[in-house]
Amino acid sequence: MTRRPPARRRPARRPSRRRRQQQETQFVVLCVVVVAAVGLVVTVVNWLLTHWWLLLVAAVLAVLGGIAWWQQRAQREQWRQAQARALRYGLAQMDGLSHQQFEYAVRDLMRRDGCADAVQVGGQGDLGADVKATDPQGRRWVIQCKHRRHGERGAAVGTPELQVLNGTGRPVHKADVVVMVTNARITQPGRTFARQQRLHLVDRQLLGSWAAGSRPLWELLSALPPPRRPSSLS
Repeated sequence: MTRRPPARRRPARRPSRRRRQQQETQFVVLCVVVVAAVGLVVTVVNWLLTHWWLLLVAAVLAVLGGIAWWQQRAQREQWRQAQARALRYGLAQMDGLSHQQFEYAVRDLMRRDGCADAVQVGGQGDLGADVKATDPQGRRWVIQCKHRRHGERGAAVGTPELQVLNGTGRPVHKADVVVMVTNARITQPGRTFARQQRLHLVDRQLLGSWAAGSRPLWELLSALPPPRRPSSLS
């Protein structure tokens, strides 16, 4: 077989005259823009050097503005904390809430007590936790809320609800303190089960004292686990 001669490479085409002109024009425009920008910067710098006192005034105003902003922020935070400490609920108010509003009210009461990270987590798939919080002593709280529209005349919380909470409070949510909060009653078998499993109960009577008072919940409950870290409340 005879070999074909290798194909010759076509010489690269030179850019057309029109394209060269476009490139030259773009380069000239770029140079003009750069020179104008440099000139503007030099002019501004010279003006600032001449009027240096304006920089000093601007710096002083910026500092004063920052101080005023910080003071307003601190005052707003103090006002928010004062409002939180003054938070109170009556049992009639609790009865009139929806179930989700009841969960938010419990969250707000925990925040009032000093649990800055208290959060409402109730909903589908909550695995028995409606509110989670960490108290000032470092203990992790998991709270399940059972709201009854008719309050004391509503259905009592019994062992089945407490069994669900017991099955997830410590194994799943890693809680130190597991609490059931309700605006209704708790059955006697439920109380026995809670005592056996180290669950804490906040029934209607205790809820009324907590929500309408000023003492944190951990001062109203007994047999709590020891603090995880020292605090002013320990």
